[in-house]
Amino acid sequence: MTIHVDCQSHVFPEKYAEILTRNNGLVRTLKKDDGYLISYYGGMQTFQLKLGDYHPGKKVRDMDEAGIDVSVLSINIPGPELLTPDLGVEGARVCNDYLHELCGRYPGRFVGLAALPLQDIESALEEFDRAVQKLHMRGVLLPSHVGGKPVDSPGLTPLFARAERERIPLVLHPTVPTWGEVLKDYSMIPMMGLMVETSIAMLRLILSGLLERYPGLILVHPHCGGILPYLMPRIEEQTEVKRRGREHISQPPSEYYRKVYLDMVSPSKQAMEYVYQFSSPDHLLFGSDHPWVKIQTLRGYFESLPIPDSAKEMILGGNACRIFRIQSPSSK
Repeated sequence: MTIHVDCQSHVFPEKYAEILTRNNGLVRTLKKDDGYLISYYGGMQTFQLKLGDYHPGKKVRDMDEAGIDVSVLSINIPGPELLTPDLGVEGARVCNDYLHELCGRYPGRFVGLAALPLQDIESALEEFDRAVQKLHMRGVLLPSHVGGKPVDSPGLTPLFARAERERIPLVLHPTVPTWGEVLKDYSMIPMMGLMVETSIAMLRLILSGLLERYPGLILVHPHCGGILPYLMPRIEEQTEVKRRGREHISQPPSEYYRKVYLDMVSPSKQAMEYVYQFSSPDHLLFGSDHPWVKIQTLRGYFESLPIPDSAKEMILGGNACRIFRIQSPSSK
């Protein structure tokens, strides 16, 4: 029996929301009415957090309605890497304990992606080990930047080495860009900025040579790869014809990128078709970004794609089961 997997689904523990209210750094949070108001970088971007949107019981009902067996859960932004170091460690532990608790409360329906306090790499590696070995997390959420520091910063190298060695997937996820001042009007940060942010992060991972130094790294790029698949021909014209930006790589950027998994989270059949043509069926993952997008809506777009049933089976579950080590109940 094929397991159908939603590889991008979010939750938010109340205990972590309360930790956010104690933070005095890049992200500030206030209780407001029946939720929380989260402000980034002095008010450049604000989001309203309502915990009811993330209720796990509602998530399971929506999964059932859309024919999804398992969801890969992660904590939504802001991640603990944006908090002060002490709160970052506390917040990561709270988030991972909550994910573990949900996986136990709904057996067979959820697997978790660990949150890490990446502003302190030693603490992050300790939490990596705890989350993977004790809490059985199936991957790690990799933010698009760590307090303004890019993902290819030398200080993060031990994470990539550990993840490659232990075959633990790193799932890139956007956070509000520190350069978002130019996009703060008209809600352009969530509309467009988050997609650009992950694309910049992924391109840095490629051009820095990280993927060449760690060829066994399992990486997931969300939202159909943001803008990177569309821009890859221009990028390679720059690197291969003009010979720019290739000081740390020995192959064209697409050779590294083709090994990266792309999730197909986009409210667009056209976008899904494009990323299917760009990538290969064995490196694509179905996802929804629930609760912000209805799973059934994304499932409808996906099922309408004019692609072979064998490809749909890989994308809808086979690939996710392989990289996140998800087993059918009968095989456990």
